[in-house]
Amino acid sequence: MIPLFTAQPSGKNMEDATSSNPQSIGFTEKLKSWLSWSWTYICAVWFAMVLTMIYVLRSPLKLQDTLTSASVFLNTLTPKFYVALTGTSSLISGLILIFEWWYFRKYGTSFIEQVSVSHLRPLLGGVESSTTTGLFSSVNGEAEPRPSVSECKVWRNPLNLFRGAEYSRYTWVTGKEPLTYYDMNLSAQDHQTFFTGDTQQLKTEDTVMQKAWRERNPQARIRAAYQAIEMNHECAAAYVLLAEEEATTITEAERLFKQALRSAGKDINLLVYIKRRLAMCARKLGRIKEAVKMMRDLMKEFPLLGMLNIHENLLEALLELQAYADVQAVLAKYDDISLPKSATICYTSALLKARAVSEKFSPEAASRRGLSTAEMNAVEAIHRAVEFNPHVPKYLLEMKSLILPPEHILKRGDSEAVAYAFFHLQHWKRAEGALNLLHCTWEGTFRIIPYPLEKGHLFYPYPVCTETADRELLPSFHEVSVYPKKELPFFILFTAGLCSFTAMLAMLTHQFPELMGVFAKAFFSTLFAPLGFFADKMESFMPSSFWHQLTRI
Repeated sequence: MIPLFTAQPSGKNMEDATSSNPQSIGFTEKLKSWLSWSWTYICAVWFAMVLTMIYVLRSPLKLQDTLTSASVFLNTLTPKFYVALTGTSSLISGLILIFEWWYFRKYGTSFIEQVSVSHLRPLLGGVESSTTTGLFSSVNGEAEPRPSVSECKVWRNPLNLFRGAEYSRYTWVTGKEPLTYYDMNLSAQDHQTFFTGDTQQLKTEDTVMQKAWRERNPQARIRAAYQAIEMNHECAAAYVLLAEEEATTITEAERLFKQALRSAGKDINLLVYIKRRLAMCARKLGRIKEAVKMMRDLMKEFPLLGMLNIHENLLEALLELQAYADVQAVLAKYDDISLPKSATICYTSALLKARAVSEKFSPEAASRRGLSTAEMNAVEAIHRAVEFNPHVPKYLLEMKSLILPPEHILKRGDSEAVAYAFFHLQHWKRAEGALNLLHCTWEGTFRIIPYPLEKGHLFYPYPVCTETADRELLPSFHEVSVYPKKELPFFILFTAGLCSFTAMLAMLTHQFPELMGVFAKAFFSTLFAPLGFFADKMESFMPSSFWHQLTRI
């Protein structure tokens, strides 16, 4: 497969690469890699030599007498000492465990592991894993920086709900805010950019509307819109704000949008926004064919505004009409390798292919006879969709509860999954057996993606910033889906085991001191038996004169 994520070197980089001496660079890299590879074996040899010297010099150093006196001292200690020792060990390891768990929940990594990699590994001559740098490396071998949170592009949700008629009603019923301040602030910036146009030729009412979009209080925004209408009864942006935020029903919102359309004039931004929202009003009021016609006309009238993703509104309306041939025609135009993908594109394509085979699909029968060509195509389409956005299946299979979608989404993130499932779950349910096929096959995606999962397979590597951005877009009462699922670091498991083990030893020593003493002696005798056996063999193998000469040296 041709790698999709490959950066091309610039002309300057190419000149630098050709001007440098490749032989000297190659020799240096080989020397570094050889030193790193040999470091482990050198340490092992050094450790073995130290042990050998200690054994040889055991008589001059009086190690045997020291061990005997230490054994006598330990035998004089009471069980209370061992209870205190194991209890203190359990307490310390428990505190380390709590700190490690908190650090992992907040930063997604182990503190001890991070310190080890950052400070100790360079001292030991280690190098970064190739799997980390290889994902973001250019052709000339230089590592590119991983994308930061600010580089995660947030998109306007093509099917975003109406604040007054839908979001506000949810707040009235539940007392919860479905939109975050970050999400609403992005919408305010969109409206300012979309509706104000040239800031050097602003009218008085436009200045008022600029301030209105920035207002955090909904009532203040509505009052500012009425103030703009008083200044100019043809202020279309003010009617748009009232339709979005003051109208408590879709019918009322449609009436205000029609008023805004009459006042919009030749402002293309306003015309596109209003006509799209009118088409969405018609869709919500059940006039689906009218909505489809309005969307098609809008796409023909403004063909260069594909970035607004009006085709996603059209796909959802066509699915509601069960016009699957028309849906396939739209997909054929927009599911192109040169165009940006979305969950709507990928999962709608999977739905159409699953619908063709799902009604008669049986996992038992498929396991006996194998998958047919059509079933294989459906499974591959599901795998493709799941790789693009792995959060969607749990919402479609109702393994996770849905919430109202945000006004902005992050492609491949949990916010996009919520927005897609909120509008398309009914279409999957309508296709008999489609959800059953999805349930049987979606987890198989993770077995065909190379490890680590961030590498990607059919698409670009999965962005590392989606979790942070989704937490900003989705309300706090929603549990954000994380992918790939972070495994617990080794040090958390180690400290948890150490804490439990030492606590158990402290309890058993306190309850059964004599029995634990016998057990400890038997354990250490068994533990050091191989060392004694090895020492006896060495003494029998080597002549005594040899050890005597080494001792004198």
